[in-house]
Amino acid sequence: MSGRKLDPQRAALVEGAKAVGIPIVVTEQYPKGLGNTVPEIADQLPQGLAPIEKVCFSAPEAEGFDLAGRDQALVCGIEAHVCVNQTTLDLIDEGVEVHVVRDAVGSRFDENREVGLARAEHAGAVITSVETALFELVGCAGTDEFKQVQKVVLDYAPNPS
Repeated sequence: MSGRKLDPQRAALVEGAKAVGIPIVVTEQYPKGLGNTVPEIADQLPQGLAPIEKVCFSAPEAEGFDLAGRDQALVCGIEAHVCVNQTTLDLIDEGVEVHVVRDAVGSRFDENREVGLARAEHAGAVITSVETALFELVGCAGTDEFKQVQKVVLDYAPNPS
């Protein structure tokens, strides 16, 4: 599974997080060699948010990574069995409640993605989806945040005709 196939889901997660006021932290694994955050996602990031460059696989080990005392995290990205997995395990070890967004994590091979998700779940992470996470954050219909999240979801995954 290409990480590229998941860009609409990850972009929707970022856009939805912005709509409900959830802080966003972005890391990039060795961008000099692997490249920067893809434009589909980078274009949705809050203005002025600079990705944290890292060479360690776990985001919490990266210089400048800080959840500012938050005790919950939604995790998405690539590779599910490497960076996502090690980030998840370290956050859990730090006492953070981690939700790994199944349809917003990827690996080059489906088997590796499934290994990463299984390890995260076995370690105590909640496996969720973009829509599940966003609508849980909103809590109820009829609010401005709900309308923004609904639009985000329908833009990337329209209702079947």
